[in-house]
Amino acid sequence: MLCLNDYTWEVKANDRMFNNLFRKKNFLFFTKKKYADNSIKTSKYNFITFIPLNVFEQFHRAANLYFLFIIILQAVPVISTLPWFAIMLPLLSLLVIRGIKDLLDDIARHRSDKVINNRPCEIQKEKSFFMEKWKDIQVGDIIRLQKDNFVPADLLLLYTSEPNSLCYVETADIDGETNLKFKQAIMVTHKILCTTEALMAFDGKVVCEEANSNMHSFIGTLEWKGEKYSLNNDCFLLRGSKIRNTKYCYGLVIYAGFDSKIMKNCGKFTVKKTKLDLMMNYIVAIVFVILIVCSVSLAIASGFWAKWFQEKHSYIPPLTLNTTPAYSAFLVFWGYTILMGTIVPMSMYITLEFIHLLHSMYIDWDIDLYFAEKDMPAKARSTSLNDLLGQVEYVFSDKTGTLTQNIMTFKKCCISGNVYGTNSGEKNLKAVSFTWNKYAVKKFCFYDQSLIDMVCKNEDNLVKEFFRLLAICHTVMTDKNGDELVYQAASPDEEALVTTARNFGYVFLSRTQDSITINELGEEKTYKVLAILDFNSVRKRMSILVRDPEGKIKLYTKGADDVILKRLHPDCTNVEVTEKSLEMFAEETLRTLCLAFKEVDFSVYTEWSKKYHQASFSLQNRQKCLELVYDEMENDLQLLGTTGIEDKLQDCVPETIQLLKNCNIKVWVLTGDKQETAINIGFSCRLLTDDMEILNEQQICDILDDYWEHSNNLSGSGQDLLDNCIFRKHRGSLQARKMALVVTGEFMHRILGTFNWKIKRSQFFHNLTDRFYRKTRNPSEEEVNLRQYAFVDLATKCQAVICCRVTPKQKAMIVQLVKKHKKATTLAIGDGANDVNMIKTADIGVGISGLEGTQAVQASDYALAQFSYLQRLLLIHGRWSYLRIAKFLRYFFYKTSASVLCHVWFACFNGFTALTVFDSWFIALYSVLFTAFPALTMGLLEQDTSAKMSLQLPELYKVGQMGSLFTYKIFAWSFVKGIITSLASFFVAYGACQDTTGPGSTCDYQSFAVITATSVILAVTVEITFEISYWTLVSVLAFIISPVVYFLLSLLTQSSPVFRFMPTIFQFPDATRNTLCHGFIWLPILLAVGISILPSLLASFVTSMFGHNQVNHRNSFGVKNRPEVNTVAMTAPFRRGSLNRRSSYAFSHKEGYADLITKGTSLRRSKVNDCVPEDIEMSPKSD
Repeated sequence: MLCLNDYTWEVKANDRMFNNLFRKKNFLFFTKKKYADNSIKTSKYNFITFIPLNVFEQFHRAANLYFLFIIILQAVPVISTLPWFAIMLPLLSLLVIRGIKDLLDDIARHRSDKVINNRPCEIQKEKSFFMEKWKDIQVGDIIRLQKDNFVPADLLLLYTSEPNSLCYVETADIDGETNLKFKQAIMVTHKILCTTEALMAFDGKVVCEEANSNMHSFIGTLEWKGEKYSLNNDCFLLRGSKIRNTKYCYGLVIYAGFDSKIMKNCGKFTVKKTKLDLMMNYIVAIVFVILIVCSVSLAIASGFWAKWFQEKHSYIPPLTLNTTPAYSAFLVFWGYTILMGTIVPMSMYITLEFIHLLHSMYIDWDIDLYFAEKDMPAKARSTSLNDLLGQVEYVFSDKTGTLTQNIMTFKKCCISGNVYGTNSGEKNLKAVSFTWNKYAVKKFCFYDQSLIDMVCKNEDNLVKEFFRLLAICHTVMTDKNGDELVYQAASPDEEALVTTARNFGYVFLSRTQDSITINELGEEKTYKVLAILDFNSVRKRMSILVRDPEGKIKLYTKGADDVILKRLHPDCTNVEVTEKSLEMFAEETLRTLCLAFKEVDFSVYTEWSKKYHQASFSLQNRQKCLELVYDEMENDLQLLGTTGIEDKLQDCVPETIQLLKNCNIKVWVLTGDKQETAINIGFSCRLLTDDMEILNEQQICDILDDYWEHSNNLSGSGQDLLDNCIFRKHRGSLQARKMALVVTGEFMHRILGTFNWKIKRSQFFHNLTDRFYRKTRNPSEEEVNLRQYAFVDLATKCQAVICCRVTPKQKAMIVQLVKKHKKATTLAIGDGANDVNMIKTADIGVGISGLEGTQAVQASDYALAQFSYLQRLLLIHGRWSYLRIAKFLRYFFYKTSASVLCHVWFACFNGFTALTVFDSWFIALYSVLFTAFPALTMGLLEQDTSAKMSLQLPELYKVGQMGSLFTYKIFAWSFVKGIITSLASFFVAYGACQDTTGPGSTCDYQSFAVITATSVILAVTVEITFEISYWTLVSVLAFIISPVVYFLLSLLTQSSPVFRFMPTIFQFPDATRNTLCHGFIWLPILLAVGISILPSLLASFVTSMFGHNQVNHRNSFGVKNRPEVNTVAMTAPFRRGSLNRRSSYAFSHKEGYADLITKGTSLRRSKVNDCVPEDIEMSPKSD
């Protein structure tokens, strides 16, 4: 709850000078304006900061710091052992490539910001309204919005063109919901601020809460003319909402720019890293330690060797005077550090950037991810997270606009025990014709002609009352679009039901404060509205009491079946048949609704009317008194039937969720909708099934209480809680139960409190300081941490989790809690602005590029048109990308260690003098050209199964979740293989050259270097055949070209002409040609290659004989027994009494619309007395 100190936001209308007086602390003693302007900036760089900031970000990578360290050492001539270009040029290339990529991404953000900031808007200045840009808006300005305009800032609604200053808004760009919501200005501004002169003179001051992220609440007061008026969320317009069905409106800017509620919920851009990226940082540290250990060992050996050599060969004068063995060892240490610095090759990172880029382009080019209906291809907005797509463990999804289309379709109904409509699975059905009805909506489809025939006969009284109820019992408003009748509904369910009645000949035409007019099969009738018994979430029903043209008083009631069936007359018929139809509709995941009516005697109505009037004016417990009066009337009803409405899912949503479950990916739905609506969608998309035990809030509290009451002496860490025997007992009991968790945002706030977003420490730092941090942590923090861990642990034990009525910040909090306590890879997918924070917080953010705005897409890493496209994105592109990069990394470390470690063995024969065993050009080009092509083709084209098989075998995805293709053990094994290759290449060559002095012999240093280098090149080239499982023409060509390039470039760089031109750079004249021209030299080379590949041959033999490869062993998953396409069983038994009793209307409607109608608030009167501003036309631009 907010305290008085929180109400310090003061905004005075039409007074920028007053509003600019407010300041807030910025840095040290500096201050800045308290109120933000309305321009937004989502970009990271500008012209001045791009280079320093981007370089600073890039050097957060451990590898870049490592290369910078090596380059600094290279700049010291006394210890430099490699030419400057060996590392400097690759590092500059890498920084430039990454910088260009970041620049292009930021330019796209700049363009998006520019488009939004330059949107036109009418701002009041001096004595008129002038067309300005959004970025020119400031707090305290009065702005005018026309129909279909987006709201540019958070506004206090002052006046509208609608009766009683009602304003209809659509929040599709915020939460994906296309149904209209109403706002209403307070009465004092509606009555007075109805002219331009009054708006110019308006000097009211709004005192309200500080800018915050709570999108469902606004509390403040308006101080004007010595009076105070209460303000709430009903008169508050959010930035990003759209004005609908309102000709024009005026608003006072309260929060602008980054102070607006939607921007407060957007979170900040963070640099996302994959698991392999984080692991690479640790591996670089390990390799650096290995490098230092080797350099220190060789330096110590150099010192001892120098001392021994001087003692044994005193007749040889030292090369330099005053050189001690210790100083010599010191220089040798740095020399070997530089020489072996290429053990982490820069070319690996450059190649990785190229591979990531191509993987992203594969996603962009995938024709199966192209949504032709809206001309929307998939877009990989990030090029560095592709391999993480193959390791996702949790998917957090929005509901409206992501899982559903927010389109309600009338599918079935049951009238008098007869079921009408067709099953969803039936194909080749012919839609019935509504050409006989001039009011029919063309898009409406129904496939059962028998219901049309029954309606047209106009004989069955219950059928007539059924459709009459649909046309009368609602809160829908009418509007005209030319000659077309348009409905304005508070919920899509309401609109679907009224549209159904319209197409079947019972057309809702208009309403007044106390009447409603419909057209019944061509005959226009007006019903007198006596009372509207409004909906609320407890009643789960709505009723309307009317007097028909014949003078009969009738009550029409619709609502949830569990409340309607209890209120039926004891002699009511067809109840059992209706209940069976409810079960059938629910089994088909339709949202059901019960309809009933009764005739009311005039004397009964007269007596009831007195009670209703008395309760309406009750000063205490008015709502409770009204509900009691409603209950008196809503009894002894006659059942008319039921309706079945389909909340239309996006294509293949149930199949996608089932496939993700088979991949061991848990799907959580996070929505701002009501609990019952979310549960209904959960069943529709098969996230929930009838055999699941849905835990209610009390059960959750009981389970968590058992956790907490035994943890008083624990230290607030998850591991300590895991060690607790009571906790282990509960975890074990939960494992065997098939449960689903459905909680609300309010409940989560009660049990978890507010997540502390300010504590953001790296995991490495957290691990080092956690022990000390526990000692200073206060008890409340420990309890919150334990509660969070226990709740997350309980939730992750459930087969399905649905969080409803959650704010955008709570969505991000849930994602952050799973990341914090489960160390899991998370993916968030949504389509609205309320999903932006969640998308930014998750390891991977996916935006649905629908018709409801692009804010989610702009904040995402990947943009898709449909939820179902997650199948290919994760199981094909993600899994292949992880497979390719994992194989690429382990092969690259192998081939790098195979060449670098030869210097260590050579040190034992050159007096530990940091002399290179290879030509400098070989060292510079080894990773860039000589061995690059096979590794590159593997990183781009490798696949273990086809795309079709990847979807049929979702179990293959678990390999990526476990991260088993590249681990520290695999890295160590690659390093060991590199040691074996270097030993074989070096010592076989050494043995071949030993004691071979003579004419035509190859015993010199350069010949030895060529033999060793050739052995290494051929060995690492042959080794890749054990890694590649998918050979293409490109792979074969790369395999052949790699050694060919080596031989050609060696002949070129070691030719006599280039030696004569630059003898200090090209120091191996004709070494390759003179050495390899001898046929016997190829025998030791082939022997070295054979020895080098023995470990891989042995590993392949052992794997094939005694184990199986999780990726390649297809038969272990029973391919032959699987269907060709992964499908979902779309039927399930219905259990009476379970939570799957689902009513469409009762759970999607909003309370309060009945009051708008009965009070005449939303109804148009004659315009004679209306007070209309004079200049509603478009104003001229300001100079």
